[in-house]
Amino acid sequence: MDFTLSEDQRAFQDVARNFAAEQMAPHAGQWDEEQIFPVDALRAAAELGFAGIYVREDVGGSDLSRLDAAIIFEELAGGCTSTAAYISIHNMASWMIDSFGDDEQRARWLPKLCSMEHFASYCLTEPGSGSDAASLRTKAERDGDSYVLNGSKAFISGGSTSDVYVCMVRTGGDGPDGISCIVVEKDTPGLSFGKKERKMGWNSQPTAAVIFEDCRVPVANRIGQEGDGFKIAMKGLDGGRLNISACSIGAARACLAQARDYMGERKQFGKHLNEFQALQFRLADMATELDAARLMLWRAATALDEADPQATMYCAMAKRFATDIGFEVCNQALQLHGGYGYIREYPIERYVRDTRVHQILEGTNEVMRLIIARKILAGQSL
Repeated sequence: MDFTLSEDQRAFQDVARNFAAEQMAPHAGQWDEEQIFPVDALRAAAELGFAGIYVREDVGGSDLSRLDAAIIFEELAGGCTSTAAYISIHNMASWMIDSFGDDEQRARWLPKLCSMEHFASYCLTEPGSGSDAASLRTKAERDGDSYVLNGSKAFISGGSTSDVYVCMVRTGGDGPDGISCIVVEKDTPGLSFGKKERKMGWNSQPTAAVIFEDCRVPVANRIGQEGDGFKIAMKGLDGGRLNISACSIGAARACLAQARDYMGERKQFGKHLNEFQALQFRLADMATELDAARLMLWRAATALDEADPQATMYCAMAKRFATDIGFEVCNQALQLHGGYGYIREYPIERYVRDTRVHQILEGTNEVMRLIIARKILAGQSL
């Protein structure tokens, strides 16, 4: 067991950290305030290989590991958590095409996704199916060489802006075995979008409903076989949970550093805040829990890379712990700033707003507990 990063890992960690500091952090407040989708910054990240982190190299990907991705996303999230989270979603959609698509599909979509000439969205959640994803109702009926889609998807990051939508739709009967994965391209007749959602956070990425009304899509756009969709979705979510955990840790680390610096500047009752033992203890607990979350994340990422049979449970554990701890560290950093933490001149409140949704998406933390409990009760080794 070696916790030392390799030379390559330290190199792309430094690249991601510098990119976040120079091209994300200085603009993150404006992106949030004005709800700007930062296309130029995203394409600059793609030039560094961050748009196809674990996509194979023959179509422009970086072909890195899940652990490598966790290291990268932690750094990016320190610059702008919302934008880093969109890059995670884009990577997840691209990975599904790379892993389960055929050679023609990979060549058709992935080069432009890996350069971010095109953007991708992942469409699973529906108005009536959130945590109960297997109950989704969007229907895809076969008609010759096409599927005709009817239904809608809710809370889709990149909705109305993305070029490629990787969609889970029902081609068969009820339950997970009736779900298939189909790619729908922007400007397909019958594809439309709902209003841009007004959100608490994640304002640098647009969120909207994706609506299908007799939307005709070629059968050639189906990823994998009919009935494979739910398995593809769940495998994608294992990795997505790792990435969002890393984003929580990166945001929390940035807040912890800002709280530490602020405590050395701010005086009350004649002393700097960092001279009060109670506040020292709070800072120590924040740092300890953050490190524990990172170690859980790295263990889960390694398990997924090695196809460990317990990987899904480890990913759920890491997601539950890291997103809870990440939000709590951001919130405690805001508390240590007092009233200044609550105003937008300081970035702390943005990190708090952006990390709150991490406890909900990629499977709520309640669902993570359900996954863990089922694995344990089924006899998974502890």
